Amino acid sequence: MASLIAFLFTISLAFNIAKSQSNITRGSSLTPTGANTSWFSPSRLFAFGFYPQTGGYAVGIYIAGVPEKTVVWTASRETLPFSNNATLRFTSDGRLTMEQTQGQETNLFDTSGASFASMQNSGNFVLYDSTGTVLWQSFANPTDTLLAGQRLLPGQTLYSSVSKTDHSIGVFQLSMQTDGNLVLYPNRGTDDRAYWAAGTYEAGPNVTLNLASDGFLYLLQNSTFFIYNLTQRGYPTKDALYVMKFDVDGIFRLYFHNLTHVDKNGSIIWAASSNKCMAVGLCGINGYCSVVNDAARCQCLPGFEVVNPDLWTSGCRRNNTIESCKIQDAASTTIRMTNLNNALWEDAAYLITKAQTQEECSSACLNDCNCEAALFTGQECKLQGLPLRYVQVVASESNVGLIKVYTSTNKNGWDPTNDQPVHVKKVRQKNAMIIGVSLILFAVLVLIISGVIMYRTQAWAYRKISENLNVQLFEDMGPRAFSYASLEEITDGFKEELGRGSFGIVYKGIISSSMRQVAVKKLKEELAQEGEREFQTEVKVIGRTHHRNLTRLLGYCCEGPQRLLVFEYMTQGSLADILFGPKESKPKPSWIERIRMAVDIAHGILYLHEECDNPIIHCDIKPQNILMDEYGCAKISDFGLAKLLEHDQTKTSTLIRGTRGYVAPEWHKGQQITVKVDVYSFGIVLFNILCCRRNVDNSLPDGEAILEDWVYECYEADEVLKLVDYDDEVEKKRLEQMIKIGLWCVQEEPSLRPSMKRVVLMLEGTVKIPAPPNPTSFLSVV
Repeated sequence: MASLIAFLFTISLAFNIAKSQSNITRGSSLTPTGANTSWFSPSRLFAFGFYPQTGGYAVGIYIAGVPEKTVVWTASRETLPFSNNATLRFTSDGRLTMEQTQGQETNLFDTSGASFASMQNSGNFVLYDSTGTVLWQSFANPTDTLLAGQRLLPGQTLYSSVSKTDHSIGVFQLSMQTDGNLVLYPNRGTDDRAYWAAGTYEAGPNVTLNLASDGFLYLLQNSTFFIYNLTQRGYPTKDALYVMKFDVDGIFRLYFHNLTHVDKNGSIIWAASSNKCMAVGLCGINGYCSVVNDAARCQCLPGFEVVNPDLWTSGCRRNNTIESCKIQDAASTTIRMTNLNNALWEDAAYLITKAQTQEECSSACLNDCNCEAALFTGQECKLQGLPLRYVQVVASESNVGLIKVYTSTNKNGWDPTNDQPVHVKKVRQKNAMIIGVSLILFAVLVLIISGVIMYRTQAWAYRKISENLNVQLFEDMGPRAFSYASLEEITDGFKEELGRGSFGIVYKGIISSSMRQVAVKKLKEELAQEGEREFQTEVKVIGRTHHRNLTRLLGYCCEGPQRLLVFEYMTQGSLADILFGPKESKPKPSWIERIRMAVDIAHGILYLHEECDNPIIHCDIKPQNILMDEYGCAKISDFGLAKLLEHDQTKTSTLIRGTRGYVAPEWHKGQQITVKVDVYSFGIVLFNILCCRRNVDNSLPDGEAILEDWVYECYEADEVLKLVDYDDEVEKKRLEQMIKIGLWCVQEEPSLRPSMKRVVLMLEGTVKIPAPPNPTSFLSVV
C-alpha cells in the first residue's frame, strides 16, 4: 500500500511539473539517428540530445529554434566523440547512461536515483528525485556558455571548444576566481599567464558572473552588489534570446537571437575584446596570429609549416631540418636568419648577450648550435631554443625576432625570397650569379611593359593618389584612406549637416557599397595645417584606439588643404540631445540609464588616459562630444582631435581648448595641462547627467544658476534630492555617492582630483568614497 501511495505521489508531482515543462520518464532513450535523437523543451526552442561533431556525435543542449544548431552545453567532453551506434538511456534505476558497445554502459552524469528529467524552456536540463528535488542541472555545470538566468559561481570555469565542429575541451579557460577576479588563461589554465582580466581581484569571495534576460552581463557580489558591468542594460527582451559564449578563439562574446526572425543567424552585440588575436597561444607553438579581412589568421614562423591545417592550435614545425648544425654541403643547404618585426614571445632564453645591431645578434645565433631563434631588443640579444610559445606580432613592440632557417635547394614548396635575410651563410657560385643577373634583367623588362600598360589604362591616376597619401596604413589594421571626391559622393555633396563644433562641421553620409551610415567631419582649414605625413601618422595612432566607449575612426581624407575624418554614425545623437532636449520629444533617461551613461564615459576616458598605446588627453569632454548608439551605450567622440591638429604637444600649456563651463581652472592660469583636465570636465558632465540640466542656466534663481555651486550647497545641507526630478524612485544613498564622486572631480586644485582609474572604481562601488571638501576651499586657504 505504501509503495502504491509513493507511486501515485510521483505521478502526481510529475504531472504538475509537466504543466510548465517537458518531462522525460524512466525507460526513455535516444540514438544519433532515427526518430528519437533529442528531447525538446515545451517551446521547442531548446533540445537535449545527439548532434553531429567531428568524427562522430556528441550529446548536449542546443538551440533548436534557430537556423544553425547553436550548442550551449556538452556532456562528457573528455571522451568525445560518440559513435553512430551509441544509445543514451534513462534507466529504470534513474541514471543517464551511454552505451556504445552492447552490454557496456557508462554514466553520463555522476548521479543516480532520478525519477524524471526535464528539458526546460530556459535551456536548463534538470534531473529530479521523487519529491521534485533537483538532483542535477546543466545550469550548475556550465561548459562554454551561459544562458539568461545562469551564473558562473566562484571557483567555476568555462573551457573553450577545440573547434566549431569539435566540442571537446579546447586550450582556453575562463575562470571566476575565488578572489573575485574574472580571468582568461591559455593552455587550459595550466600556467598563470592571463591574457585578459576584469581587474576585480580586490572584490573578495562570493562574486559570480551573471547573464540577465536583457543581455546584461555583470559581476555580482553576495547576490546583491554590482561590482563590474561587462554590458549595459537596455537591450530588447521581447522575442529575444541572449547567449554568452566562450568561443574557440579564447574570446567570450554576447550573442543576440531575434526569435521573430528565426531565418537569421545570431549576431554579436558585445565581445570582451575587438582584437581577434587577443588570446595568446591561439596558433600553437611556433605560430602567430594576425588579423586579415577582419578575421584572425594563423601563420607559421619563417621556415615552418603547420602541423594540422584543420587545427591551428597544434602549432607549426620546421619544414626543413638538418642532421647537424655544422653543414657539410654548403652548396645544397643554407643557414639563414630571417626577421619577424614587432615580435614578442615567452622569454625562455638560455643566454642573454649584449648586441648593438641585428647583425651582431644574428651572428651570435648562427654561431651557436643550440640557438634556434633570437630576440633583439635594441640593447640585448636573447638566444633561445624551440619551441617558441605565445608568439605575438604587436605593433607597439620594438623587438625584432630573428629565426634560424635551414633551406635546402632540393626542397620544393617554400620560397625563401619572401624572407628578409639578415646574414646568409652560403658559397656564391658563378652559375648562380649569371642566373641571378638574367632574372633581374627579365624582371626589369616586365616592369617596364607593365608600367606602359598601366599608364595606357589610366591606372596611373590611382597610383598618383596613392603617392600623395604618402603614409600607407595597413589594411584592416587602421583607418581607410578616402579621396575627397568619394566623400563628396558619400555625403551627397555635404548635404545633411549633423552638427558644428570647434574643430569643424559634421555631415551624414552613406557608403553605398555596404549601405553603412557614417559621420564625416570636415575640419576647418585654418586648423588642419599639419603636413601629410604627420597628419596620417596621428590618424594611424588614433585609428588603433578601439574601445566600446569610443567612437570608431573608419577613415580619413588628406588632399591638399582638405582634412576630413570618417566616423561610425551614432543613431541616438549626442548626450546633450538626450539630457537637454525638450521633454515632449524624448523622455529623460531613467536613474539606472544615467548611472550606466556615467560609467560608460568614465571607462572611455580611462582607456584614453591609461590603456591605449599612445595616451591621449581629450581636452573637450562635454555632453555634445558624447554620442549614444542604438543600444544606449555612451561613446566619446573627438577624442584624438586635439592631438591630431596640434602635433607639437608642448603647446598645450599656452592654448586654451575646450568649452566654457567644462574647462579646468588650470587652462586660465597657464599651468601645465595633464589628464586631470579631463577629470574636471567629467565631474561637470556627471552633474549634467544626474540633474539632467545644463551647467549654467540663467533662467533659474541665482543660487541654482551655476550647477556645481548648487550641487555643493545641496550636498552640504543634506538635501541632494532637490537636485533630481525623477518620475521613478531614486535611492538617496546612491545619489550621494555619485555627487561625492563629481565633487572630487571638480576640485580646483588638480592634485586633489582622483585619477580616472579611481573614478571608475568609485563608480562601480569597489572603493570607499571619502567626504569631499568645498571645490574652492584649497585655493582660499592658499
